[in-house]
Amino acid sequence: MSQIASADCPAALDFDKRRLAGDETVNLCEAYRGKVVLVVNTASKCGFTGQYEGLEALYDTYKDQGLVVIGFPSNDFGNQEPGTEEQIKEFCRLTYSVEFPMFEKTSVKKGKADPMFEVLAQQSGGTYPKWNFYKYLIGRDGKVVAAYNSMTSPKSSRLVKALEAELAKQPAS
Repeated sequence: MSQIASADCPAALDFDKRRLAGDETVNLCEAYRGKVVLVVNTASKCGFTGQYEGLEALYDTYKDQGLVVIGFPSNDFGNQEPGTEEQIKEFCRLTYSVEFPMFEKTSVKKGKADPMFEVLAQQSGGTYPKWNFYKYLIGRDGKVVAAYNSMTSPKSSRLVKALEAELAKQPAS
């Protein structure tokens, strides 16, 4: 049971999610409230898979300022994440040295999206991921402030400027 009442938790973070290939469940509100969160649906066999490197670099560069990148592997597009969670976790760690939090394999596509991705889509004007490595930027207030398509590199100046602007805001007390 969450120690933070749902009424006090921003809708985009009001979820319990299981860690990738693990038994631990994380209450996203307790873990990430007041932080800037970049949510990404990922895949290991996609033309955009190299973005893991940029996502890890963002996380490494800005985590001490309050950024967290969270990944949700998804097999919704082109059967590009067919492996088990254990295989996905091993691939991410060994191939891209991913240290940012990764969570359970999740459906993100419109019509069958996980409830969290329903909220993210709703808060971003009805924008659901259309492919792997779609990104949602959640501000310190827990609301989606921007969404970026798969073509947007984690190193994109537009994305970096937006997350730096959110990091510059003081966390709510």
